[in-house]
Amino acid sequence: MSRLRLRLRLRPRLVVAALVAVALASTTAAALQVGFYRSTCPIAEDVVLEEMRLILLEDPTLAPSLLRMHYHDCFVQGCDASIMLRSRKGKAERDALPNRSMRGYDAIERIKARLETLCPLTVSCADIIAIAARDAVYLSKGPWYDVETGRRDGGVAVAEYAENDLPPPDSNIVDVKTFFSVKSLDSKDIAVLFGCHTIGTSHCGPIQQRLYNFTGRMDQDPSLDPAYAAQLKKLCPPPAGGVGDGGLGDEGKTKVPLDPGSNYTFDLSYYRHVLATGGVFRSDRSLLDDPVTKGYVEKVANATSPDEYYADFAAAMVKMGRTDVLEGELGEIRPTCGIFVD
Repeated sequence: MSRLRLRLRLRPRLVVAALVAVALASTTAAALQVGFYRSTCPIAEDVVLEEMRLILLEDPTLAPSLLRMHYHDCFVQGCDASIMLRSRKGKAERDALPNRSMRGYDAIERIKARLETLCPLTVSCADIIAIAARDAVYLSKGPWYDVETGRRDGGVAVAEYAENDLPPPDSNIVDVKTFFSVKSLDSKDIAVLFGCHTIGTSHCGPIQQRLYNFTGRMDQDPSLDPAYAAQLKKLCPPPAGGVGDGGLGDEGKTKVPLDPGSNYTFDLSYYRHVLATGGVFRSDRSLLDDPVTKGYVEKVANATSPDEYYADFAAAMVKMGRTDVLEGELGEIRPTCGIFVD
């Protein structure tokens, strides 16, 4: 298969941990483990949580960015912190179009610097990203779950890989399933992980084609709720440079909530929003075009309790966090995360 262009609160810790253990019991045991740093840096996760509290107190909008960073890191060469690497030539993962709006690099470096003073050359950047993503969810009133640790950091970052391996927001369900299946994630995982869109915003660029030129005939996506489309058009007028500028002009600086009304609270309302309006992205709406993902959206949208979804989310995040990790003698533990690769 070619690279797609393959284009492709009290902590509910014990309950969620138990459910995750059941959900993952049939999978092959990974070398990653909960408590990997128990003997080498036992305060590691406490330090990350403490720093995350301060970081989000200073800027709550970083929570969805740090959750997104873990996903973007894992989907490109595995969960190895290659997203943190820099290129003087602008050719690293962070320079790729899907990552140009990424924020949170400084937050990861801040956490890494603190850990280096306490446990030098011990905690990987990849693990910090994974733990910070969990804490971002928890501090957004979402579930707490145990994070497997023991990843090591990669030293290769190529912009093209990110552009090829991350499903674009205008993907249909066939493309979404292809991108996720390459990472051993199934239809349920897709439906669960898309729930990350319950927090965060988007620039206008990724949705302008859906609003103004869906089929190349200056039309609107017919699956988008008309009333909601009108709201989006008020926020995102047609771009001065024409549809397809990628949101890099002034129009692209406008922020559109992915889950209107609670876009910084981790809850179930994203699923209700998708069911009622078709969501912000075409890929959100695409969840309704597959029987498994649609059934899951409908189930969560009508749930009276978040508990089942929270357990599913925890299991899916653990599963994603195992993607192509570097362990043992592979990779490295470096003193800073954002080193230059050229």
